[in-house]
Amino acid sequence: MPVDGNFDREKMEARCGGRGKPPLSASIRMRQRSGLFPVISEIKVRSDKEGDLLRGRDPVALAQEMSQRPVAGISVVTEPGHFGGHMGLLKEVAAAVGVPVLHKDFITTERQVQESADCGASAILLITAMLDLRQMTRLIEAARDCGLETLVEGHDAAEIRKIEHLPFDLRGINNRDITVFEVDDSDVSRTEELAGFCRGSRILISESSIRSAADVRRAGRSGADAVLVGTAVLKAENVGSFLDELVAVGWPV
Repeated sequence: MPVDGNFDREKMEARCGGRGKPPLSASIRMRQRSGLFPVISEIKVRSDKEGDLLRGRDPVALAQEMSQRPVAGISVVTEPGHFGGHMGLLKEVAAAVGVPVLHKDFITTERQVQESADCGASAILLITAMLDLRQMTRLIEAARDCGLETLVEGHDAAEIRKIEHLPFDLRGINNRDITVFEVDDSDVSRTEELAGFCRGSRILISESSIRSAADVRRAGRSGADAVLVGTAVLKAENVGSFLDELVAVGWPV
């Protein structure tokens, strides 16, 4: 199993995840080739820090609005206790949009991986701070068996080094601390500090604390191939215009 995660894409797409959509990694590269900065927009019901993020909006309709912009994918947060999500939301969004869908939750079991695939996800998030290496390896293999890509995120240099040898597909730097449910104040400086520790050809995604086109530029110039934008897009006065501003940063930065 190759360390950089460059396995047979055709075989992966023929399996159960994604339902015919391109892999998230391929979608990111396509945006880059088009001269756009790859943005993954997010559907999240609420957060401990910001409270209600939907403000009465239909999350599926909102995801469709996001997918009408040239985004690389849509992230769906299904964790119920702190973020108000559920698996039905993932299934509904995945069925409603034509772009790859990233499933974000505290995934620790193979059963959750299979449920992600069954609900139409293209990729899953694995959080280094919450898993040991044996768990991570097992979940990466389970995801691959289901045709899902894996985004493995770290929050500090030790976590980045810990996962370096694992055969996942996309690497993430979470600018916020998920272990305190992202209630901390942070900015893109975490990506700027850690990007240099990320070796190899795997796509690097800067996650959270992206509030503006200026933040996207900072992330891109530090080495990020894409950004994942959650709270800021949900709080934007005009979701479509905000996403257009971020994508318009362009590639290369």
